[in-house]
Amino acid sequence: MSKILIADDEKDISELIKRYAMREGYEVTAVEDGQQAIELCEKEDFDIIIMDVMMPDTDGFTASKRIREMKDIPILMLSARGSEYDKLFGFESGIDDYVTKPFSPKELMARINVIIKRHRPAQKKDTGVIKFAGIVLDTLGHEVTIDGEKAELTAKEYSILLYLMQNKGIVLSRDKILNEVWGYDYYGDDRTVDWQIKLLRGKLGKYRELIHTIRGAGYKFEA
Repeated sequence: MSKILIADDEKDISELIKRYAMREGYEVTAVEDGQQAIELCEKEDFDIIIMDVMMPDTDGFTASKRIREMKDIPILMLSARGSEYDKLFGFESGIDDYVTKPFSPKELMARINVIIKRHRPAQKKDTGVIKFAGIVLDTLGHEVTIDGEKAELTAKEYSILLYLMQNKGIVLSRDKILNEVWGYDYYGDDRTVDWQIKLLRGKLGKYRELIHTIRGAGYKFEA
């Protein structure tokens, strides 16, 4: 599921975008000023940021520039200011697109979809192989090698590792892992996930620490 961050102090606009984005299956987070967006991007990764220009505390131009200095997250700027100067200034700040208010929600979503597709990481393309450190996961061959040696993983361990690696850097709750790996009809508890993670870590050897336990939240795959 792609993640969208909306930074706009106009709640009606923020809610409108959120409603349309959720209809298309996006996970949406909304904040009301640029500083909040900067602080959130320091902790989390997003597939795109919808950034308003005029916001309290930190404006959209400043926030966009600071975020792009930290991470390569595509940014679509929203503004009631549609002059050529404003647009050029926005692009110089590192944004990917500029949409003036008022706007068509359908057109906005179309632009968002194109930007996300263009910036999608190479590992998410249908190459069949996901690599991280000494771990190589071959989705076509359904096998994992660690430093060139084949790892004997069970079907559940393989599915958990695949889900974690596909969502590198994202905290995944135990419920999300249960739903993804076991399916929505599973009636066990989240201790099942903890046990499987323990077994998986044992088979990853020196790379076991790539699976981080996030207290009270779940697990995250990250160096």
